Amino acid sequence: MKSRLILLIIGLFGLGACTAATGGNAGFIRNLPEEIVAMAAPNQDLNSVQLKETDGCYWYRHSGPVETTMLPLRTAEGRPICTRPQA
Repeated sequence: MKSRLILLIIGLFGLGACTAATGGNAGFIRNLPEEIVAMAAPNQDLNSVQLKETDGCYWYRHSGPVETTMLPLRTAEGRPICTRPQA
């Protein structure tokens, strides 16, 4: 009986490790500038945009069928939307 209880507890901890820890909307820009909204191509989540200091570009959270990842925010022409010129 005691070994079953221990196995049950270990199993519950193992299943708990499978859940994704998300921070909600932490770090996302609340009010995206109208200029950025106008430049952004359709089908990009403008409610979950971040400005990365490493490259100066806007990135948005893309929720795909398998995973959720950050992708560069792009114009309709496919160019990344950045605050400084690309090298």
